[in-house]
Amino acid sequence: MLLQTIKEHFSQNPEKALYVSLDNLWFANHSLSEVVEYHYTHGGTHLFIDEVHKYPSWQTLIKNIYDEYPDLHVAFTGASMLKIDYSKADLSRRMADYSLHGLSFREFLAFEAGINYPVVPLERLLVEHVNIGMQITSQVKILPLFEKYLEYGYYPFYKEERDGFSDRLKKVVYAVLNEDVPAVEDVTYSTIQKLRRMLMILAERVPQTPKMNELYSILETNREQGLKMLNQLQRAGLLKLLATEAKEFQHLVKPNKIYLNNPNLMHALTERTDKGTLRETFFINQLSAVAIINYPCKGDFLVNRKYLFEVGGKGKSFEQIADVPDSFLAVDDIEVGHGNRIPLWMFGLIY
Repeated sequence: MLLQTIKEHFSQNPEKALYVSLDNLWFANHSLSEVVEYHYTHGGTHLFIDEVHKYPSWQTLIKNIYDEYPDLHVAFTGASMLKIDYSKADLSRRMADYSLHGLSFREFLAFEAGINYPVVPLERLLVEHVNIGMQITSQVKILPLFEKYLEYGYYPFYKEERDGFSDRLKKVVYAVLNEDVPAVEDVTYSTIQKLRRMLMILAERVPQTPKMNELYSILETNREQGLKMLNQLQRAGLLKLLATEAKEFQHLVKPNKIYLNNPNLMHALTERTDKGTLRETFFINQLSAVAIINYPCKGDFLVNRKYLFEVGGKGKSFEQIADVPDSFLAVDDIEVGHGNRIPLWMFGLIY
C-alpha cells in the first residue's frame, strides 16, 4: 500500500518519495539516519518506512527525524500489535495513528462481485437496513458470498493463494507470535511457546466465559502472566476480549468472554467451527472496528453503551431481550430484514 501510494502520487516526481523496509538485511550494518539525510539533502520530501518495529529504538529515531527534518513528511507502518511506547519517546504530539483492519464484508463484495456500496454508519443501518438490503440483494446472491467471506475473506492475500489460504494464515499467525511479539515485547522463548499453546486451546473453546484457573494450570503459569498473555494475543490481532463496561479500562482483569479475532482464524486454527460462534465472531470483529463493544447483563453485545444485540439464526426470537429499549436481532441466513430484525451480513457494511 505504501508503494501504491508512491506510484499514484509521485509518478511525475519519483525522486521526492522514498520507500524503505527496515527488515532488509542492508540495515544490519547501515543506519536509517544516513538514508534519511541522503534523501532529504537530495530533494526528498516524503519518506515511507515499513516494518518499523524491526528497528532498534525506532521510537527515538522517528522522534529525531521529526525534530531534525520538520518539513519532511514521514509515514511508517508496524506490526498489528504494535503500540507506541511513550516512555521511550513522546510521539503523541508528532503523529496521527491509524490501525488498518482486515477487509470488511463490504470491501469483500467489491472484490468478489464488483458491488461498490458506500460505508453505512451503524445508526443509519439500524433505521434503513430494509431498503439497503433490498438494493444489494437485487444485484447479487448475498448469502453464498457471506459464507465465503467467513471462511477466507478477511485477509486480502486470499486473492493470491486461495487453495492454500488456511496454511498461509497459520504461517502468518506463527510469524506474529515468533517475530512480531518479541520485536516489541520482552518475552522468552518459553513464553512464546505458551502463547502458541494458549491460542490453540482457546481456538477449540471460544466463545467462553473463561475458566482461567484451569487455563493457568494447563499452561503452567500464574494469573498475572496468564492475563498478560491474553492481552498480548489481543494486541497481536489474534483474539477479541469482551468485558463489561466496568472492566473496560482496568488493566489485567479477566475478560467476560473470549473470541478469536475473526472467522477466518476459526476456520484456519480449528476443525470445529461452530455456526453460532462464527456468527458472534463476525459481529464483534466488524463492529469493534468502529464502535465500543461491551459484555451486557442480557443479550450478546452492548454497542456504544446504547444498542443491545442478540446474534443468532433465522429462527432467533426477541425472548432474551424483550422489552429492552434499543434492542436488535442480528440474524443469519436471511437476505432482508424487517423492523429491529437485521440480517447479520449487513453489519459488514459499516466500514
